[in-house]
Amino acid sequence: MHAFSIPENLNAQTPAEIARGRRDQVRLMTIDKDQQLFHNNFNEIDQFLNPGDLLVLNNSRTIPPVLEASQGKHTFEIRLSRKRSSTSWEALVVGDFLAIDRPIQLEEKVEAIITGHGSEPPLVTLEFSISGSNLLDFIYRNGEPVRYEYIHRPFSLDTYQTVYGSVPGSVEMPSAGRAFTWGLLEKLKRKGVRLAFIQLHAGLSYYEKDRWPNPNNHPEAFCVPEATAELIQDTRRTGNRVIAVGTTVVRALESAVTSHGEVEPIEGTTRLYVDEGYTIAAVDGLLTGFHEPEASHLHMLTAFLPKKKLMSAYHQALEKGYLWHEFGDMNLILK
Repeated sequence: MHAFSIPENLNAQTPAEIARGRRDQVRLMTIDKDQQLFHNNFNEIDQFLNPGDLLVLNNSRTIPPVLEASQGKHTFEIRLSRKRSSTSWEALVVGDFLAIDRPIQLEEKVEAIITGHGSEPPLVTLEFSISGSNLLDFIYRNGEPVRYEYIHRPFSLDTYQTVYGSVPGSVEMPSAGRAFTWGLLEKLKRKGVRLAFIQLHAGLSYYEKDRWPNPNNHPEAFCVPEATAELIQDTRRTGNRVIAVGTTVVRALESAVTSHGEVEPIEGTTRLYVDEGYTIAAVDGLLTGFHEPEASHLHMLTAFLPKKKLMSAYHQALEKGYLWHEFGDMNLILK
């Protein structure tokens, strides 16, 4: 992927509803099937969607995965990444800590111990002294949202949710759907655009110190319900388009494609990596944010669009001052 750099002033630091009054007051760059570029406001997305098209959204809800921890006099941060069992999570430990075989102290006298490696370095597996809903309640009471260095002040957990997120599990917001308001979703439904939901619980997208997940070894839990699989097949039969809201939706739906090219209901863990060599079978378009050059999400976009065209569009987005990251502007790519 050609390198490009994002100027400091294009890192979105404030959610649109705080800066401009509503979530849908971000910009939209659309690349249509003829690879023409259009520049609009996000609340005009209905111009690019037809009656009968199906928007597939990820209804995973964001949890606050950043926990303060200590071992003796050493304090450090734990960032949860993926749930392994009712008592166990893969996590990133940020800061110095003492010993692998000694308990880690958390709030409320809860303890954790490192039991092994995670799916890839530098993740580790943590076993907690509480389990199930007690552990989830503890995380909600004591955790904070992940906040990367381009966001200069803390925002509440609600800021890191989509309006329709309903199933807790993502440690970072599936942010492609963040700009939707209930009003805009209603407007689309009135036009005849249909909505369906999958779940994919997003893990950490960055491991600090210029380390990113290896996209070939980044397992995430997902579920494609029967109703969604049926709506996708129905949309296909009627010659309409399936539009994924986010790279997480592409990953889930492509993981559910059978050898006959149909999407089936499925629940499990996916390690699928989509890049330019991958043939997309389940979706006809993707709504996503703008991705930094090191992110594997950017490689996924080359399965929808030739790399040269994608880079040309990204350079135009930089020239026109589009904003990057989870509070930033949006990009609709139609195959």
